[in-house]
Amino acid sequence: MTTVPPWEPPVAGSDADHLLGNLEKLRATFRWKAEGLTVEQLRERAVPSTALTVGGLLKHLALVEDVYFSWKMAGRPPVTWMSVPEEDVERWQFTVDPDETAESVYGLWEAAVARSRESLASLVAGGGLDQPGREEWPEGVPSVRRHVNDMIAEYGRHTGHMDLLREAIDGRVGEDPPQDWPILPPLS
Repeated sequence: MTTVPPWEPPVAGSDADHLLGNLEKLRATFRWKAEGLTVEQLRERAVPSTALTVGGLLKHLALVEDVYFSWKMAGRPPVTWMSVPEEDVERWQFTVDPDETAESVYGLWEAAVARSRESLASLVAGGGLDQPGREEWPEGVPSVRRHVNDMIAEYGRHTGHMDLLREAIDGRVGEDPPQDWPILPPLS
């Protein structure tokens, strides 16, 4: 019998199982594409037509994870956002600064994902995906389900960017991580 990777959505399950499974699969694929790079490679502008870098995308998605799962869904201050001076957020989230290490960049994303998983598990247990989030839009208050769908779209977009960046850095290609790859690997 083939072992199914832990990030693979279920073959049959609830709507929540499939939704969260798709988010986990995108997170795993995104992180696998970033795996094992040096800080110099995390900073590398590997595709000349864009300023995006692997490290910048890791930082950006750490920030987005916190904004969505802490602020938009649960109404709590986003940890990553709160650690950056407000006037520097735009630059910071797409730049690996000289004082940052590969470990600190990977760790930033991994810590944000861990907080997001905790927050989402609590939200699902405490009211499900259809409960309202905490951010109000002119059209109303989006549900937790809507925010999770927006995160899936965000990861889908940036996982595509990561495909191009990683292939340009060292030729790594592939749609999914290997079956035995851990979701949050230990830092190398």
